[in-house]
Amino acid sequence: MITRFITEVNTKFNPFSARSRAARLFLSYLPPDARAGGMQITTKLLPRASTEPSTLSIKFKDGKQMSLDGEVLGIKGIIEEVDRHSRVLQKQADLADG
Repeated sequence: MITRFITEVNTKFNPFSARSRAARLFLSYLPPDARAGGMQITTKLLPRASTEPSTLSIKFKDGKQMSLDGEVLGIKGIIEEVDRHSRVLQKQADLADG
């Protein structure tokens, strides 16, 4: 997964719920030095009895913000969406560099 162009990740999930599995896995795919590289990661853990749905929002360097539903997309779908936009930004960066 291309994380170079992600500037902010906001998640809210119940760690005990099976429905929030995609949000938990997405956080595990981020590199260990992501915060040191300038990425802002905000995680809010919901109580065990909470029925609130998990949320995942991602902001990129170009200002685009994605709010992804992990229950519908699953982890593969989330990674596909993030990589799709990251590849577009990668192509723009490559063209700008020459």
